[in-house]
Amino acid sequence: MFDSHVHIIDPRFPLVSNGGYEPPVFTADDYREETDGLGVVGGAVVAGSFQGSDQSFLLAALAELGDGWVGVTHLPWDAEDDDIEALDDAGVRALRFNLRRGDTDVSTLTEQAVRAHEIAGWHAEFYADAGLLLSLEPVLSKLPAISIDYLGMAEDAMPYLLDLVDRGARVKAAGFGRIGHDPVEAMRRIHAVNPEALMFGTDLPGTRSPRRFVPSDIDLVTEAVGGDLQKVLFRNARAWYRER
Repeated sequence: MFDSHVHIIDPRFPLVSNGGYEPPVFTADDYREETDGLGVVGGAVVAGSFQGSDQSFLLAALAELGDGWVGVTHLPWDAEDDDIEALDDAGVRALRFNLRRGDTDVSTLTEQAVRAHEIAGWHAEFYADAGLLLSLEPVLSKLPAISIDYLGMAEDAMPYLLDLVDRGARVKAAGFGRIGHDPVEAMRRIHAVNPEALMFGTDLPGTRSPRRFVPSDIDLVTEAVGGDLQKVLFRNARAWYRER
């Protein structure tokens, strides 16, 4: 498995209180213990809103998790080209824009995403409510490579999400406990448009989610994609993060 969506919350590094929320500790060792037996051989450590634009936690997590792991970061708006190149050398492969809890300067967001792709080939990842996702067409159409978190969050987003998938977007099959629609049906529809699009992630430790990952979530993926299970669990994300 390539786990495309993991948060590491290490008490050695500062957190940013986000709406009064601070997540519980979840270290690389905690992650290994919880996923023992699942065959995880790599994945993507994703920066959370509660980690701001700090890079120290992410670099430490990548060093500790080792080969096969990449990073998804928030960059400060004043980041220089050299900063992007240095992070790329350390294994960072994407920018994340959390539109549910900030990142609302659309013109700057677009500029930063395009620049990061031009310099290092990074894609941009978006966490947005369904209604906001629908309003982002003028932005997303300008970006060369994108992925969408959590199956688009809700049924209202599906027609637009499927159009994005048809144009090359990838989708995180993660966070089944936090979405508002049927994950099996959503995955089935996305997979029918593009079998390369879905990328499974545990979303551990499931910060703010009503239900965190359980191993039976993998059964839902199997129900949706059948014989293409290894594409969704491993090959799609591995290619998207490491080989583009």
